[in-house]
Amino acid sequence: MREALIVWGGWSGHEPEQGANIIAGMLEEEGFKVYLENSTEAFADPAIADMSLIVPIYTMSKIEKEELLNLTKAVEGGVGLAGYHGGMGDAFREAVEYQFMVGGQWVAHPGNIIDYHVDVTKPEDPIMEGIPTRFPYRSEHYYMHVDPSNEVLATTTFTGDHAYWIDGVVMPVVWKRKHGKGRVFYSSLGHVASEFDVPEMNTIMRRGLLWAAR
Repeated sequence: MREALIVWGGWSGHEPEQGANIIAGMLEEEGFKVYLENSTEAFADPAIADMSLIVPIYTMSKIEKEELLNLTKAVEGGVGLAGYHGGMGDAFREAVEYQFMVGGQWVAHPGNIIDYHVDVTKPEDPIMEGIPTRFPYRSEHYYMHVDPSNEVLATTTFTGDHAYWIDGVVMPVVWKRKHGKGRVFYSSLGHVASEFDVPEMNTIMRRGLLWAAR
């Protein structure tokens, strides 16, 4: 049986515990044994190197040096890493090694919670198969600094309504990448747990988790 570790915590506005329980349910439905922890101390356990998948849901906060070293070593060795929104893409702002592994870092959400569109750029990819090539979404519209080596699966285009200087900027929303031997998946969708009720978001996340897991 494949095993997955979900580590949740940090800023409560992203509803990390609720999100962790939803992700745990997804993985259990797919046959995983799931471990839930609510402290970054879990990342320091050498046993994480034997996991199939690690899911951080930990907005902001800090990660200790030994925790980060053990986590990055596990992923480089082949453990999958997958997550969403600020729980993975705005965690541990001071830890550049973590950002290198994730492939991006949140820097702004102009307009806060707004209506926008997500455009699928690789409809042939198994993660995106059958997802509408463009679908509406309402959430924080994430503006991120991203790694050019990411394999981008979906994007969004900013208007100048809330920051005129980014009018027309095309921003990655969903990507996958490798970090060492490990597969890394990220989606910027999912500000609050109720967004898992959006079929496109839910399907993309579930498939991304399974793709990343070894």
